[in-house]
Amino acid sequence: MDKIIILNGPNLNLLGEREKSQYGNFTLKDIEEKCDDYAKKNDIDLSLFQSNIEGELVEKIQASRISQDGLIINAGGYTHTSVAIYDALKILKIPIIELHISNIYNREEFRHKSLISKAAKGIICGFGANGYVMSLNAMKKILKK
Repeated sequence: MDKIIILNGPNLNLLGEREKSQYGNFTLKDIEEKCDDYAKKNDIDLSLFQSNIEGELVEKIQASRISQDGLIINAGGYTHTSVAIYDALKILKIPIIELHISNIYNREEFRHKSLISKAAKGIICGFGANGYVMSLNAMKKILKK
């Protein structure tokens, strides 16, 4: 059984309330339920974590180096600003997928630069809530190799 963690960064706890034109009506709970369903059907031991606090995300990333086989991260706004998250991701020897609900390259200029991309095996962005299941599917295939 593959052990995969999905980390969600700041403001993702307010999905369904914020910028519906950008993110849709779904909530983080909706996403987590879809991910749990996929995990059960695909022999994945899934962990889910959300925090608005950079240090808590860094601690989860660091802990993942010994407890997980793969890590998926939607760092939210920290994608564009957090050297600390990038540095923590670089420590890992497990595959990492960077995930975004919206297409960050179709948005404000400051969102076009990701500080964490160089630590990731790949990036999934712009597919809405479906991107989470897409990222789990991709990670499952990466781990099979």
